[in-house]
Amino acid sequence: MIKVSGVHKKFKSKQVLRGVDLEIRDAETLTIIGGSGCGKSVLLKNIIGLLKPEEGEIFVDGKETTRLDESDLLEVQKKFGYLFQGAALFDSLTVGENVAFGLNNMKTIPPNEIGKRVLECLAMVGLKGVENLKPAELSGGMKKRVGLARAIAHKPEYIMYDEPTTGLDPIMADVINDLIIHLQKQLGVTSIVVTHDMKSAYKVSNRIAMLYEGKIIGAGSPDEIKNSKDAVVHQFVEGLSQGPITLNLDKNF
Repeated sequence: MIKVSGVHKKFKSKQVLRGVDLEIRDAETLTIIGGSGCGKSVLLKNIIGLLKPEEGEIFVDGKETTRLDESDLLEVQKKFGYLFQGAALFDSLTVGENVAFGLNNMKTIPPNEIGKRVLECLAMVGLKGVENLKPAELSGGMKKRVGLARAIAHKPEYIMYDEPTTGLDPIMADVINDLIIHLQKQLGVTSIVVTHDMKSAYKVSNRIAMLYEGKIIGAGSPDEIKNSKDAVVHQFVEGLSQGPITLNLDKNF
């Protein structure tokens, strides 16, 4: 289990997280929703240890991680796979080399088994026979799936998805949703998804938590979030321009 307790994070004078409390349970898919720029990705990066909070604690499987030294933190980070928002593939490497990148660096399996593992992971995300292509030869949806193959290659216990459907057409977005569900069941992993795509959130999640003004203001099942009486949650999930979430728009547009 992952537990986030009272986490604060700021960048210079901008306070992004203001005391986040959240629990992510074993083998569930938890989706964190919220507006653009509200700190969803920042929260993910604090959980995995890419960023450190100014205040608060983060526990991964009972171990408090925010004060670990670099070598101990690396051992915790090996439990995670991360699908970056833009897939973050290396243009100069082939698809196969991209998927193998973490395996070569973490040395979690023997070198002579890496090629086999790469093909297995590409097959899991529906991509056979593409290992020798370069990222420039792939569609946006294929790049996302290659990024996902790389994320699962070292058999993580947790998979983090940062805006997995952003920039995809509705059909390919649903393919990614189905993959998230399939991998969670097939691999038995705990999944943490960050998105503002409510169709995706409702489909893939066991629970949904909303981040607003630096705090989690509501968490529950998809049905509970969909029917929330909280005015902020209701406005966001319904996509309404009128409500307590205000936008700095020109009133004369």
